[in-house]
Amino acid sequence: MAEPYLGYFLMSEGWPMTAPALAIACLLLVLDEFALPNPVVLVLAAISAVLVAAGGRFAAFERSPQRPQSARIAAMLTGVALPMAMFGAAMALWRYSTVGHGNVAAILGAVLVISILVAVTLSGRLFALIVAQACLWGALAITSGMPVIMGIYGLGCAMGVVLAVRQAKLDRAAQASQRETLRAQHRAEEILTEFEQTGQGWFWETDRKGLMTYVSPTTAAQLGKDQAQLLGQSLTDLFEVEQGKAEGERSLLFHLTARSSFADLPLRAASADERWWSVSGRPIYDGFNNFLGFRGSGSDLTEKRRSEQQATRLAHFDSLTGLANRFQMGQTLDTLLAAPRVDQRHCAVFLLDLDRFKAVNDTMGHPAGDALLKQVAQRLSHTVGDAGRVGRLGGDEFQVILPGRIAPERLAHLAHRIIENLSQPYAIEGARVVIGASVGIAMAPDHGLSSEDIIRNADLALYAAKDNGRGCYHFYAEDLHAEAKERRQLEQDLREALVTGGLELHYQPQVALGTQTISGFEALLRWNHPTQGRLSPAKFVAVAEEAGLITQIGEWALRTACHDMAQWGEDVRVAVNVSPLQFANPALPAIVTSALAEAGVASHRLELEITESVFLGDGDATDAMFASLKGIGVRLALDDFGTGYSSLGYLKKAPFDKIKIDQGFVRGATMAGSRNGAIIASIVSLANALDMETTAEGVETMDELDLVHRLGCSHVQGYIFAKPLTAADALELVGKGLSMTPSGPRSARAPRRTMLRKVTLLASGHPYPVTIRNISEGGAMFEGLLDVPVGLDVEIAFAEDMLVPARVTWSKEGRTGIQFARQIRFDPSGAILRGEWAYDPAVDAWAKAG
Repeated sequence: MAEPYLGYFLMSEGWPMTAPALAIACLLLVLDEFALPNPVVLVLAAISAVLVAAGGRFAAFERSPQRPQSARIAAMLTGVALPMAMFGAAMALWRYSTVGHGNVAAILGAVLVISILVAVTLSGRLFALIVAQACLWGALAITSGMPVIMGIYGLGCAMGVVLAVRQAKLDRAAQASQRETLRAQHRAEEILTEFEQTGQGWFWETDRKGLMTYVSPTTAAQLGKDQAQLLGQSLTDLFEVEQGKAEGERSLLFHLTARSSFADLPLRAASADERWWSVSGRPIYDGFNNFLGFRGSGSDLTEKRRSEQQATRLAHFDSLTGLANRFQMGQTLDTLLAAPRVDQRHCAVFLLDLDRFKAVNDTMGHPAGDALLKQVAQRLSHTVGDAGRVGRLGGDEFQVILPGRIAPERLAHLAHRIIENLSQPYAIEGARVVIGASVGIAMAPDHGLSSEDIIRNADLALYAAKDNGRGCYHFYAEDLHAEAKERRQLEQDLREALVTGGLELHYQPQVALGTQTISGFEALLRWNHPTQGRLSPAKFVAVAEEAGLITQIGEWALRTACHDMAQWGEDVRVAVNVSPLQFANPALPAIVTSALAEAGVASHRLELEITESVFLGDGDATDAMFASLKGIGVRLALDDFGTGYSSLGYLKKAPFDKIKIDQGFVRGATMAGSRNGAIIASIVSLANALDMETTAEGVETMDELDLVHRLGCSHVQGYIFAKPLTAADALELVGKGLSMTPSGPRSARAPRRTMLRKVTLLASGHPYPVTIRNISEGGAMFEGLLDVPVGLDVEIAFAEDMLVPARVTWSKEGRTGIQFARQIRFDPSGAILRGEWAYDPAVDAWAKAG
């Protein structure tokens, strides 16, 4: 049995070397005195020498496995203590047998030499050493007859016992530690063996020449060889040199030559099938810093490498649309901006965001949204073509990178084509879906030199496009940074307003044309910002939608409107807009019921205005929601009819009580050549056939009121009767009675442009200098003449070859209004288009007719 640690065994295997020393000591003493000692002395000395010489057997006995501690101590006493005691007794008897004619100093010297030799042979075995020394010197101390010597001997023995006891404790502790160390070593060996056998990894070792001295058997098996065949070969023989050089072979040779550590080198194994290993190693040195070789490990990299290759392919392309993803688009832009030549760094970036996509995704479900994204990707790729790279960044956000210097006009044309193509209807799950797109444009190096700057600025431009009403494009400009900051602040203020009650509802009357009495009010959201004053809903509602606040605001508006309605008469209703997100919420019927109960009002007095976009969702869910709402007893109105999901199929079963005609059809309906009147008439006819009421929105002039009344609209809402009122003003209006009288201009006029332009007015053949202050397609207002006769025919000379016939319609305090003989047209910059006023007999006849 091997000795776990020095001192574990009581007897040293070198103990028998003490026997010759005992014999030599006795021989030297005989030669010193030229006489033999007493026979007893010779017998004791001889026995002690024999016992010591047999010490190897006692040591072997002690080292036999499973020897108890008592047997080990007995062997030590027999092989060490007994011969030392006998030799000490022999020396003591020798001394007394030679008193007067012997050399006592020689005897003491012999014992001292033996004592030193015992200390050497029993080094590290304190218990056996103390016992041997005590036995060796005991007889001499006792037979000396001197109290001092015996006292010193007794003190030494006592100290030896204390040290022996202490050492025994230390030995036991060391023995326990050694057992734990051995156990840990065995465990580590077992783990490493299991690690190798399960194929999770392998180990290798080389000598200083780079030849393998160890390699795991599993590795040899993978290479189709025996372990013995690989030993003595170069480490590089394990790998395919030609195939591996590109990725790790050259690095491996470098590290082996430079004697430097390396880690995770990908190397292809020299095996029949394709197998890759990740290899690590470090140089080994001895205590004198001499290089001994390398030692390292390896692991199978094959599956990981295949997965990484697949992941690399997926990492560059969007899995849904097949377009380049955000990572690859970023790499493309970085490559363009890092081109070696400055003129090669020009490029343009489009950021696209789909308008109304979220409503489609929320109402029709994610599968429908994914199908829509695929079609959008196809259209976008077809529109851009080979001019640039198209990618999807995530969600409904796309990106286009156009390399090279491109004129802004061309970029604007491409952006317009993209918006136009993406805004065409889509067929999704049998439904006709219409969305839009907004585009932000940034150019390098004009708008930034790094990819971060370009993307950030394109994003700011995209937000600006959304703020402009969506469905348009916008180039980056320096002032957009301030607008983005303002938008973030506006979102924060809106959240605070929702919590602190900063929002309010205004109410615009809805008037029944048959009786010209108020039938109800539409609740309109208003926000009096603490620093910016009253903000247009078009400005903050979009922020609320993007911030996810529209559902909370909608519920607040519903409850507030019901509460205010409770103070009006029983015959007055309130209409509240419901967003598609609210409509898709299964809890909407419960919210409506709760709001009505809290306010204590009848359900038929509440009218929910719903836009056509709700029909983009799941048909069954939509039908179920309509049924639940009608079950409560509320009225349903179809808002903004004809501007969204343009399908009449849903009207067959949707339980609407009213159709609201969008103001876009009302405005301009009375102008010559407008087809809006025919559209209004068709809507009214459809509503009458379905037994629904109609409300014309945005009526502002008397002629518009006459038109919608003549076409059969049952209700009107607009400035012709009243602007939106505060809750207090609405209550006051109801308190005065429900009758309403229209009040407003007789007719609408075309939009006017502010202008400060000096022209010449020709009247009766006389020229007069005047200054035009505003102008529209149908007329203008000028200054410079007093009391111009109404009905006077004149000509306005905008240029020598551009005379426009007109007639004076009014004149007051130095200002005069004129009506052109026919409408003029403007180019995008606001300039009057030339060539419109070449000689026209009809115009000439109009002018001569007076």
